[in-house]
Amino acid sequence: MNKNFEQLDKKYVLHSYKRNYINFVSGKNATLFDDRGSDYIDFTSGIGVASVGHGNKALADTICNQAKNIIHISNLYYIEPQALLAKKLVELSGYDMRAFFANSGAEANEGAIKIARKYGEVDGEIKRYKIITLKNSFHGRTITSLKATGQEKMHNFFGPFPDGFVYANDIDEVISLCDDKTVAVMIELIQGEGGVEPQDKQKVKILQEELKKRDILLIVDEVQTGIYRTGEFFASNLYKIKPDIITVAKGLGGGVPIGVVMTRLKDIFSYGDHGSTFGGNYLSTSASCTVLDILKSEKDSGKLDKRVQYFSKKLGEFALKHKNIINKEVGFALMRGLRISDEETLLKIIQEAKKNRVLLLRAGRNTLRFLPPLTITKAEIDKGFERLDNAFKNIF
Repeated sequence: MNKNFEQLDKKYVLHSYKRNYINFVSGKNATLFDDRGSDYIDFTSGIGVASVGHGNKALADTICNQAKNIIHISNLYYIEPQALLAKKLVELSGYDMRAFFANSGAEANEGAIKIARKYGEVDGEIKRYKIITLKNSFHGRTITSLKATGQEKMHNFFGPFPDGFVYANDIDEVISLCDDKTVAVMIELIQGEGGVEPQDKQKVKILQEELKKRDILLIVDEVQTGIYRTGEFFASNLYKIKPDIITVAKGLGGGVPIGVVMTRLKDIFSYGDHGSTFGGNYLSTSASCTVLDILKSEKDSGKLDKRVQYFSKKLGEFALKHKNIINKEVGFALMRGLRISDEETLLKIIQEAKKNRVLLLRAGRNTLRFLPPLTITKAEIDKGFERLDNAFKNIF
């Protein structure tokens, strides 16, 4: 790549990310191309964002056509694609809810927390405010969503934080921590940043029933698991539960920033309780409508399920071949992980995979994470695992 770009980045951009200085200039589905013409198989989809792949023509056409007309007018006026998107989300989820649109998963989680806190008020006085999350969770990087995140290392430097968050070690401990000040429990059904760690389905169902008895809200963070990532529209559908609040982002816009909080508490907010200047504008919601149309077609036709089966087969074969390095397969559908023996080995694998032109992520301390585009082809899957195999051979 042109080293001038690297120097510009280092000089003018805050160093909050450890960059890989590859200059990607184009993409086609699950394949990215750098400025030297080299191709890379993308098993990350921009951390679960490029759900319909790179360079998707239908999505590009929607964005282009919308940009020629209206990009943004603010939520002071009716936005047709926003209403249509809300309708699609409700119908595809099967949940009787309303939606509020923001710009990211962190903002969606902030909205969920505000909904819960308002629910805990009685006659304008806060009676219940505590929210229980899990110790290995991740819910965002704003001050409040960071405090909701149950990883202590994330809390360094940024306090003091808002009060009222309690951390359970696991699902089993949640109920024992509930008291008369508890208003909600917030969980990821599959912890993404926490190591692609699925919750036990039966335990989640029992938790939901117990919370309902106590009038405690269940918030499910679907920022990474939503929009068919786990094979169903929401992981909540996969787990056969009905949360009170759901948060969505990442794959919904296919790369255009968007976040959504959905809730069965349809009249919880009054005018002025919450807002967003950019949230749900013409560009982001029209793009998201197209993404949902594409993925619904893939699901209804059976193509998505076949893709999931093939990816699972190749992942399983790869894990078996390298069982001396890989301890366990985790996750569902196209949100998958391989537990590696130790953190140092994991980092070596990711770096060597990059040299072999396949992109991967880490999760937790020792999990190799796979979040490919939901439209990835068999040929791209094959090429990706072939290159990853070469990376393993070079290391081990």
